[in-house]
Amino acid sequence: MKKYIQYPKFRFYALWLLLALGANSCIGDLNTTPIDKDIISSKNVYDNPEAYRQVLAKIYSVFALSGQIGPDGNPDLSTNDEGTSNYLRQLWNLQELTTDEAICAWNNSGLPDLHNQSWSAANDYITITYERIFYLISIANEYLRETTDSELDKRGVSGQLRTDIGYYRAEARFLRDLAYYQALDLFGNVPFVEENSGIGTFNPEQIQRTALFSWLEKDLIEVIPSLKEPRTNEYARADQAAAWTVLAKMYLNAEVYIGTPKYTEAITYCNKITPYYHLDDNYQHLFMADNHTAEGIIFPIAFDGIHTQTYGGTTFLIFAALGGDSIVTQNYGASGSWAGNRTTAEFMAKFDPGDQRALFFTKGQTSTEVNLQSDFKQGVIVTKFTNMKSTGGPGSNLNFVDTDYPMFRLADIYLIYAEAILRGGQGGSLATALGYIQDIRQRAYGNTTGNISAGDLTLDFILEERARELYWEGHRRTDLIRYGRFSETTYTWPWKGGLKEGRSVNAYYDLFPLPSSDLGANPNLKQNTGY
Repeated sequence: MKKYIQYPKFRFYALWLLLALGANSCIGDLNTTPIDKDIISSKNVYDNPEAYRQVLAKIYSVFALSGQIGPDGNPDLSTNDEGTSNYLRQLWNLQELTTDEAICAWNNSGLPDLHNQSWSAANDYITITYERIFYLISIANEYLRETTDSELDKRGVSGQLRTDIGYYRAEARFLRDLAYYQALDLFGNVPFVEENSGIGTFNPEQIQRTALFSWLEKDLIEVIPSLKEPRTNEYARADQAAAWTVLAKMYLNAEVYIGTPKYTEAITYCNKITPYYHLDDNYQHLFMADNHTAEGIIFPIAFDGIHTQTYGGTTFLIFAALGGDSIVTQNYGASGSWAGNRTTAEFMAKFDPGDQRALFFTKGQTSTEVNLQSDFKQGVIVTKFTNMKSTGGPGSNLNFVDTDYPMFRLADIYLIYAEAILRGGQGGSLATALGYIQDIRQRAYGNTTGNISAGDLTLDFILEERARELYWEGHRRTDLIRYGRFSETTYTWPWKGGLKEGRSVNAYYDLFPLPSSDLGANPNLKQNTGY
């Protein structure tokens, strides 16, 4: 089996440089210079050659961290609670709490509305997700403006540094595109700014979802040759496979986004990715404190209990899933519990008894049924993410975790390939698709008892298998929408629509609303239908 070098995590030790941003977003918080009054200006920040790498690290860190000094105290964006404003934490909330995979016991204003599918344009959780997305886009655009050939010529940058900056620019462009992909999926029609747009105070124009899809497709394809080849970059930095994965996911959902199927294109990009990766033998290793050594992760967001402390990301996923006396938190490398997120008996029932992916805990719960959303003791505790190492013992810190977030991984690509084949895509085969599914399930069961026949490989099976393989990884809302089972459907789950038995909701919930605050600030924006 082909082996690859395992690089150290891409640390954020010196990421506390921020660019003095011009007003390239319509979000009010971004129309000013950064909050830190002592910040180094973009006019002199690059006097230090190390700054090019450090500012790139800052762009990466937007996914993981909420501010400048750790879990809270100097936020990137003004917010009432910095700890809850983390990019990944809010992205997870929108992708998971709105579905059958997760339900939260907390009664924070606007949070129960996500699972109840009763949100509005004033919802704080939707607003902070939107602001984080466009904050990342803003600083990536500024980095691209400051690293053009003409700017590098002015500073006399040459040699190896110039070569390295070429890769840095490509990565910043990819990260900007990844954020735009998430905006495309969540919000549809959004304000649009790229590095060649004007700077200063202005109101961006709104781009329609179909046009954003086309722009993203073109930009990703253009940037791929400038990224490093798969698995040749530092760990947790983007490479060509990360960009191929975004394209594969875009093409799988193209009928939703633009009304045109692109399943053949999805298969094309899956075929580019699969030769470089193989499945880790241990499913749970993918979600442990040493998962930087796991096989099959294509693009992670790196966390470190000492150097990247946050109340979001995987610290949130682990601590919010533990509660009270129902579980011994030390068994999961955590110093305490937040008693927030869990799942339902109905979701747990999707797993067969022999499926080792069923990482659930029910001892001490008063009920596996959720009759009262605010009672954490009702429901099923999810122990999928943990701050324990596969070799034994906890991570480096019991208060903040070492576990990286696997944003993209190989099993997802296998499932995309199989679904695209079943939906009529060309360039692959049903036999290969079935082989991919058998590989996933043999790992899940530890043997061949979970294998299926070719006749069992249906679209409905794929949706259920995606739930079993990828639950709590931020895919479920997108999957249910693609299958027509998110809104205006007979497929329901407990408390969907605000009723214990669940009910269907209007189709406009397939998109989140643009925040009221942004609509008020930018007359060029038109709200999504229904809000």
